[in-house]
Amino acid sequence: MSRDVRGLHVLTDVRDGRDCLVAVSAAVAAGAHVVQVRAKGVTDRELFDLAGHVVQRCRSYDALCIVDDRVDIALAVGADGTHLGEHDLPMAAARRLAGAGHLLGGTARTPEAARELVAAGADYLGVGPAFATGTKTGLPDALGPERVGAVAAAVDVPVIAIAGVTADRVRSLVAAGAAGVAVVSAVSEAPDPARAVRDLLAALGRDGTR
Repeated sequence: MSRDVRGLHVLTDVRDGRDCLVAVSAAVAAGAHVVQVRAKGVTDRELFDLAGHVVQRCRSYDALCIVDDRVDIALAVGADGTHLGEHDLPMAAARRLAGAGHLLGGTARTPEAARELVAAGADYLGVGPAFATGTKTGLPDALGPERVGAVAAAVDVPVIAIAGVTADRVRSLVAAGAAGVAVVSAVSEAPDPARAVRDLLAALGRDGTR
């Protein structure tokens, strides 16, 4: 399996009790490269069970599974990686726990923060909010493609733009230097999640192959 995180990341959406696995299955079948397991406000056991199911679906389609925030859960279910936010375990500590074979992503908004995370062991960076979004509250102002690009230019690891990403906004992010995009509602709220994934992949200039 490729460890290339460039391309389309689809985040699980469990808001309002949604069953996210239907959208996950449709997304990986349509060619999504990465599924990130994000589930705020659930118990450790619920997150463990959800992540385990997502790992199984990703394995069936050679997609990568990354667990947000929790390196322990990611390791326990055999996920490919962990994405760490600014209030999660420090990158260097997570690298010591996870070892060299585990993908680690970090969240950055500035070139300075990006360089620090890469020096501490990050394999890729999530950069955002690229645009305004209602999926997650308490976010700072949107960066826009230009500032996403400034972060991408500062490091030699893939940058994945997140928040407010739609198919018609993808090209501006890629042109600025993003190696991929991460989405929630663009897939989870789409009438046809598989079609939404194909549209996003087309905007990325990629088909469903990995």
